[in-house]
Amino acid sequence: MALMTAQEYVESLRKLNTRVYMFGEKIENWVDHPMIRPSINCVAMTYALAQDPQYADLMTVKSSLTGHTINRFTHLHQSTEDLINKVKMQRLLGQKTASCFQRCVGMDAFNAVFSTTYEIDEKYGTRYHENFKKFLTFVQDNDLTVDGAMTDPKGDRSKAPSQQADPDMYVHVVERRADGIVVCGAKCHQTGSINSHWHIFMPTISMGEADKDWAVSFACPTDAEGMYMIYGRQSCDTRKLEEDASIDVGNAKFGGQEALVVLDHVFIPNEYIFLNGEYEFAGAVGGGNQRVAFFGFKQCEAAGFGCLDHGGRAVGEQTEVAFDRPAERVVDRHGAHRSAGGVDKRACGAFTAVGHGKATDLGIVVGILNPLSHRPGRLHGGQALFEGVRGA
Repeated sequence: MALMTAQEYVESLRKLNTRVYMFGEKIENWVDHPMIRPSINCVAMTYALAQDPQYADLMTVKSSLTGHTINRFTHLHQSTEDLINKVKMQRLLGQKTASCFQRCVGMDAFNAVFSTTYEIDEKYGTRYHENFKKFLTFVQDNDLTVDGAMTDPKGDRSKAPSQQADPDMYVHVVERRADGIVVCGAKCHQTGSINSHWHIFMPTISMGEADKDWAVSFACPTDAEGMYMIYGRQSCDTRKLEEDASIDVGNAKFGGQEALVVLDHVFIPNEYIFLNGEYEFAGAVGGGNQRVAFFGFKQCEAAGFGCLDHGGRAVGEQTEVAFDRPAERVVDRHGAHRSAGGVDKRACGAFTAVGHGKATDLGIVVGILNPLSHRPGRLHGGQALFEGVRGA
């Protein structure tokens, strides 16, 4: 199937029966809602640029599964060059939208789950890896947007999932059937969840044997029966509801989006299950009892993906938001975002990390988890914009 155009992507959302709630009410036409549409425009840009020949090398790539041309957001990284192009792609989109384009966590989920399911199958003889390859091939062939759902409500963070007063503080299995599982729970602050065709749910922390029912990962269509989206608030969001609003609307054309995703007894067929009780693969990074808040799904190298995303995307956003050009010149004059050697610290972390990738047994390449490289990229990516504006 050919790559979707931006308009085809928008129309594909209309075909979904996604249950979206805002201010306590169900939103029937959420695609055209003035508070939601800017975030849809951001995702649409990932499709529009993939159609532009001048960006083909960054936005598209040959699938390692099928050999077809696919959007890079659905790609399994095959080389250090892939990782570098990923960050360049994110910087480009940041420049075009000055906002979050919402597909990064899904892209990282593909690479993490691909590797982790292989390891689980090697140990237990399960078929999770084949399940995932079939699912990803379906995603690539149909050019779909997939949300990576990580962050559980967590409840009392001093307690494990099985120790919570409310078991729904972490997504968990409530029933196992011959043909699949039934799950309950929620994921918080899910960027772009409403604008996605599918979700990949993953554990967010490491778990013990008592937490087996919470050690679960699966794919689920966004409009699955029992799945609900409660839209989160954005700065200046209700200004967009005002007639002829032209001031204090923030980024009027593009914007971010987060939602609380609620699972109320959602059935997951066996072919979409990637982890089901194998608790030791749920999320330990570095050993011991260490827990991670980003990419808890066991593949430890994937913990670096989010930092690379942030370090690359934020640079593009900042060069666009910039600030306007006079403000940007002030930042340059003060040297607020440059090291003594003249290197842009906002980008260096991301590019240093991807420049030191390593291949896994499966052929995919991951950035080496080195806090001296990509962590500064995330830090400076988030900090430099505000420092620059303050200096201006």
